[in-house]
Amino acid sequence: MDQVRVIEVKQSVFADNDRRADQLRQELKERGIFLLNLMSSPGAGKTTTLRRTVELLRDEMKIGVMEADIDSDVDARAMAAAGVKAIQLHTGGMCHLDADMTRQGLDQLIEGDVELAILENVGNLVCPAEFDTGAVKNAAILSVPEGDDKPLKYPLMFQVCDVVLINKTDVAPYFDFDMEKCREYIKMRNPKAKVIPICAKTGEGVGEWADWLREQVRSWRA
Repeated sequence: MDQVRVIEVKQSVFADNDRRADQLRQELKERGIFLLNLMSSPGAGKTTTLRRTVELLRDEMKIGVMEADIDSDVDARAMAAAGVKAIQLHTGGMCHLDADMTRQGLDQLIEGDVELAILENVGNLVCPAEFDTGAVKNAAILSVPEGDDKPLKYPLMFQVCDVVLINKTDVAPYFDFDMEKCREYIKMRNPKAKVIPICAKTGEGVGEWADWLREQVRSWRA
C-alpha cells in the first residue's frame, strides 16, 4: 500500500494566522492604535461592560468598537447610542474572528482618528481563544451565574487573557460562587492575569478596570 501523507491543517492555519496577527500588531503600534480583544460567553455582560467603560474614557481618548456576531446589529446600535463609532461584523456563522477578519473591521473603523479600538468578539469560551486577532491585549469576562469553575473547564480562554473581569457581583449571594476559588483557578491557568471583580450594571469596580485599560493604552502609544 502506498504511504499516506498526513497534513496537519489545523497547525498550518494557526501558524499562518499568527503571522498575520503579528503583522497587524506591528502596524497598529506604528499608527499608535491600541486594540483590545474582549471575549466571554453569551450573556456575560460584554456590551454593558463596554458601555460603562466608554462612559469613563470617551472624554480622554477617541474610541471605536467592533461588534462581532453571527447575525444582527443590536450590539453595534447600543454602542453607537453610547456615543462612540461602532461597526457590526457578521461572521457568516463562524464562532470567532481571526486576524484577517479583524483587519477588515479595523479598515472601516479607523478611517477616523481612533486611539482605542475594541473588538467585542463572538460570545463563546472556546473558538475565540484559539485565534490571535492581532490585539495588543486580551480580556475575558466571567459572570457570577456561570460558576467559579469556568477556568477549569475552559483553560485556553484564561491562559490567553491579560485581564479577567468577574462580572455580576451583585447577584453573588444568590449563586454558589466562591470568589477566592475563582481567583485561584484563574491563577492556575495564568499566574500573570489580573483579576477585577465588577458589576457592570451598577458600575462597581469598573473604575479599576478603566484605570488598567487607560494605562495599557498610554504605554502602547508612548
